[in-house]
Amino acid sequence: MSKSDLFLGRRLRLAQAAHGHRAGTDAVLLQACVRADASGAGVDVGAGVGAAGLAALARARDLSMVLAEVDPATVALARANIAANGLEGRARAVEVDILKPAARRAAGLADGAATLVLTNPPFHAPGAARASPDADRARAHMGQAGPWMKAALALLAPGGRFLMIHRPDALADILDAAEGRLGALRLKPVLPRAGAPAVRLLVAGVKASRAPLAILPQLVLHEGDAFAPEAEAIHKGEADIDMR
Repeated sequence: MSKSDLFLGRRLRLAQAAHGHRAGTDAVLLQACVRADASGAGVDVGAGVGAAGLAALARARDLSMVLAEVDPATVALARANIAANGLEGRARAVEVDILKPAARRAAGLADGAATLVLTNPPFHAPGAARASPDADRARAHMGQAGPWMKAALALLAPGGRFLMIHRPDALADILDAAEGRLGALRLKPVLPRAGAPAVRLLVAGVKASRAPLAILPQLVLHEGDAFAPEAEAIHKGEADIDMR
């Protein structure tokens, strides 16, 4: 059973499973990092129902997008969302295990071909956190940062742009996976409220760049019981996140 939700201030209609993992703030923050002048062929790795990838198409009119997702039921929802938002000419959804090179090739995902890769990957290494009893939710939140990131980067052309949202405690794995593959790294901590430890880390980089790493100003999500003004504007699709 699925439920239709309005996303980004009613700019995007998304069919999502009524239970289990559902797109939310992580997808909103990730798509906000896509520049409006992005163009060429993008891939949303671990796309789920397509929230981040399809929102990126609304932001960047010269961009196309492949939604890559391993779960067949979720792929079906992603395809329905492509159609519901009139994006059939610019997007397609494929069922693929992104960690397997042969499976990527079989799905029509050529290594080194994408100009943009964005990903909201599984957050927890197996055994590092208690898995949800819901199979879809568990699949969405279990994994390892390094292998996932390396597989995503394999799809990217030299000079292509990489965007990811992850947990701050995965930083060591992120830096290890980026070594020799990704430069011009930009790290932006996301805080639930001012003065609190970061709960998310936005990551941007350019494949084969030799430019140095920079840590960007933090993003604070909440003031009191409401979104902070910047976060509210991002959730409404009225503001972006500069990761340069």
